[in-house]
Amino acid sequence: MQLDALAADAILFLVDADNSLIGSLTDGDLRRGFIKGLDFDTHLSQFIQPNPKFIQQGQYNLKEIISLRKDFFTIFPVVNAEKQVINVVNFRHQKSYLPVDALIMAGGRGERLKPLTNDTPKPLLKVGDKPIIEHNIDRLNTYGIDDVWISLRYLGEQIESHFGSGSHKSMRINYVNENEPLGTAGALALVNNFVHDRILMMNSDLLTNIDFEEFYLFFEEHEADLAVACIPYQVNVPYAVMETDNLVVTGFKEKPTYTHYSNAGIYLMKREVAEMVPSNQHFNATDLMEKLIKEGKKVVSYPFMGYWLDIGRHEDFEKAQRDIHNLKL
Repeated sequence: MQLDALAADAILFLVDADNSLIGSLTDGDLRRGFIKGLDFDTHLSQFIQPNPKFIQQGQYNLKEIISLRKDFFTIFPVVNAEKQVINVVNFRHQKSYLPVDALIMAGGRGERLKPLTNDTPKPLLKVGDKPIIEHNIDRLNTYGIDDVWISLRYLGEQIESHFGSGSHKSMRINYVNENEPLGTAGALALVNNFVHDRILMMNSDLLTNIDFEEFYLFFEEHEADLAVACIPYQVNVPYAVMETDNLVVTGFKEKPTYTHYSNAGIYLMKREVAEMVPSNQHFNATDLMEKLIKEGKKVVSYPFMGYWLDIGRHEDFEKAQRDIHNLKL
């Protein structure tokens, strides 16, 4: 029996011939039905709860998801506009269900990692037991980001072959191809059918344990048009630094440490920001940020204090192989 097989996740969602949601069924519903006089010959439609809790794709916000989680709605379906079930959220295995599309940039040649990338695209190089990009795909999935786009160029057919439609991960993975290198943000213009109003863009060659829900909440709290995750980088000055005002010494700092923040290659933006990216042009994320600032839009930095590694060089790749055993991604 399917309810027995599901064990702790023992709930079924019933659909009609068009895969449209018609109800939910638990072992409690069965017991109550039998108490009312129903038997094993009775159609399941007589046992079900006809109005189960669900969310509609592209028509929910994170506050609703957090509320469901707090109210112990552990499992519920996601439906499209036709009320067809397209996914099932299970908070026993997921941390959140963010109303976000993700674009993963995976078209680079990985020149600095040759000869490893001679016949394999850098995103498919394995760190631990799976490819670099798959660590990121699975982390997106953990936070319920299941509408994903991957931008391809160098040996991109291998990446597409590896992930396919994404159905084996309960995700919808689509692909766009850069005929010419479009920079770190140009691929945004290749997608014209994002599902959600918020878009997460990230490089494929990162290894990170970023909390995407915290990033999203930070973005919303600051009413940003674009947020960029930033990594702190400290500079230690081994000498006393003089503070001056028009050549007049006003004070000293003994061997100070200055903290600067570097771009982590992870961005969250409104969909209208993505629509500002010019078509078929080389366009970097820094170009996009400069454009937004000039137009008076709000660009904020999200200080990220967790683990982050850009796997660009052989020494980075070797570090990733060591670190992966101690990371909870």
